[in-house]
Amino acid sequence: MKCRRGRPKCPRRIRAEPNIMCFKPCGIPRSEVEVIELAFEELEAIRLVDVDELTQEEAALEMGISRRAFWEELKNARKKVARALVEGQAIDIKGGNYTTE
Repeated sequence: MKCRRGRPKCPRRIRAEPNIMCFKPCGIPRSEVEVIELAFEELEAIRLVDVDELTQEEAALEMGISRRAFWEELKNARKKVARALVEGQAIDIKGGNYTTE
């Protein structure tokens, strides 16, 4: 079991659950690719900054978390997406600790 330090994560506010729950490389059966899990709140962090072009401060307010917590979510999300693209892995978008508006 993992030992957690500090306070537990508070739920992140997201606009809505995404309609698309998975991406995978073309031409490779899903059973043959490694899968990376991306939480709903990690996808929301990418959407707010990279698609909606909010500042990290504005995006943190939107999600109801501190700038530091937001930065961690964004950093983790970008790393997962980059790994999936570079290494040809599938991305499953699911779960997490969130509430919807």
